[in-house]
Amino acid sequence: MRTKKIAAVILSCAALTGCGNADVSSAVPASAGTERTQMTQTAVSETTASTAQETTQAVSEPILPAAYMAVCADMMTEIPPEEILEERDGVTYPVFQKFTYYSQTAERETGVNVLLPYGYSEEKEYPVVYVLHGSADTEDWMARDEVHISTMLTNLIIDGQAEEMIVVSPYIYCSKDMPRCYGLSTQDFLNFDNFINDLETDLKPFIEERFSVAKGRDHTAITGFSIGGRESLYIGYSHPEQFGFIGSICTASGVVDGTGNPCALREEEFQFQPGLEPYLLLLSAAEQDAAVGEIPFGYDRIMTANGTNHLFHLMTQSGHDVNSVISHLYNFLRMLFHQM
Repeated sequence: MRTKKIAAVILSCAALTGCGNADVSSAVPASAGTERTQMTQTAVSETTASTAQETTQAVSEPILPAAYMAVCADMMTEIPPEEILEERDGVTYPVFQKFTYYSQTAERETGVNVLLPYGYSEEKEYPVVYVLHGSADTEDWMARDEVHISTMLTNLIIDGQAEEMIVVSPYIYCSKDMPRCYGLSTQDFLNFDNFINDLETDLKPFIEERFSVAKGRDHTAITGFSIGGRESLYIGYSHPEQFGFIGSICTASGVVDGTGNPCALREEEFQFQPGLEPYLLLLSAAEQDAAVGEIPFGYDRIMTANGTNHLFHLMTQSGHDVNSVISHLYNFLRMLFHQM
């Protein structure tokens, strides 16, 4: 299985780096840098040469975020292969199931779509990835066939390129007074930001009680598109103790001051405390994005200035659209939860 090989490389990188403050580039341009690639290739050679006993000993060592992200950098590609988005003969693909839970934050029943991996069993615990929709959409947007999450993830699992996981697509516009978003006023942004409370108080507990979930930051990821990308960064930075894997696609403005208003975080809050750095922080930006323009590039610059280790994925052939979502998710899903 490819995931086993990835884990071996990660463990070898951890041994080479030796500490959480390893000298790994804080950002990756559109193509992974030579220095990072060479480090990973060295790790592969070290792993190949190691004995089974050494590998067993390495498993007990903690996986370092810098080492994990270095391996993810070499996995990144701009566009997924066409065949990974196509259903295969003889394969049963799971479908998103609609559930409702009561949101105390919004004071109403709220919809959420959940994709369980094929062969889901209560005897096994699964990691979870929360995938957040854009401003004019609902929990149904990410569950559409056009996004290809079920097909793509199932094929990746079959090919040994992704772990089995539960995918949660929630409704993230959270207001007691306004059930739907019809614009992008200051209040609308605040209503989207309010989802962080719904997630903490009701949605996450609902998912963890209803399904067989592996809990903790090592097994929990979040990503989103546009305003959902704003919220995934806001939530990931606000609760790094809960989310070890963070992604954002075509990120909307206002996550941190200096990137638009209203702002969710101050600049000094846009950093991770030592020991709570994410294993993966993937920021994807589209070169032809007419909706948010240069805003994601601004986040990249701030992360770099803050010394935040992250991956920057430049998508040159898509805009503020589903193709960017697919490209990001192809990378993100392959990078999640390897042997955590």
